[in-house]
Amino acid sequence: MSEMMGKRTIRLLPAQILVLGFASIIIIGALLLTLPIASSTGKSIGFLNALFEATSAVCVTGLVVVDTGTDLSLFGQIVIITLIQMGGLGFMTMATMVFLLLGKRITLRERLVIQEALNEFKLQGVVRLTKSIIGITFLIEGIGASILALRFVPMYGWAKGLYFSIFHAISAFCNAGFDVMGEYRSFMDFTDDFIVNFAIMGLIICGGLGFSVLLDIYRNRHFRKWSLHTKLVVCITAGLIVLGALFFLSSSLTILPH
Repeated sequence: MSEMMGKRTIRLLPAQILVLGFASIIIIGALLLTLPIASSTGKSIGFLNALFEATSAVCVTGLVVVDTGTDLSLFGQIVIITLIQMGGLGFMTMATMVFLLLGKRITLRERLVIQEALNEFKLQGVVRLTKSIIGITFLIEGIGASILALRFVPMYGWAKGLYFSIFHAISAFCNAGFDVMGEYRSFMDFTDDFIVNFAIMGLIICGGLGFSVLLDIYRNRHFRKWSLHTKLVVCITAGLIVLGALFFLSSSLTILPH
């Protein structure tokens, strides 16, 4: 009897694994951000600040207590953008990518967790779906980074320009709101820049639509072939953007001096 109790293992539900996975990512990220090497001054930003930053990055909220561009070092910024990418893709999507790169077989239990993470109703094809999500993510982020590089590379040089392009492409697609421009200015210096504005807006919209919608649009190129869910998401998103833009335009016109 004692041997049976000694061999008893804890079996977690898929939802519990996801929660523990995200919590682990946040804690590890916070510990990395606590290191002095993560700060631009060489002094730790403190665990509470680091925990807030890590939580905000993984949950892609964009809220910060330290300026990413000036208060964090390159190491700290890389930790932040890695957490953003993991939060945007999801814990199990990133884990699946690692398994595939290592050639590890995806077990039934892992497939169940992936199904829970992707909110899919059927188990069949979840690994293939995960591969498509990873491919679409890197494709869109790569295109966005390439467009931003057209502006950032001439301004900041190859190394910094490419780094800025990749960082902001990931941040925009994941709807994270983080930037490394410094001094809390974000993109105010690019107010009238067509390339930067439309690249960032395009990435934000693509990320906001969601993977299921993007996959449906990719597989069915015509509007009439889209699912009802995709049609609703696209139409409502477009309507809200247009109405919001008109509202801000009318508000700005009313406060202009006559």
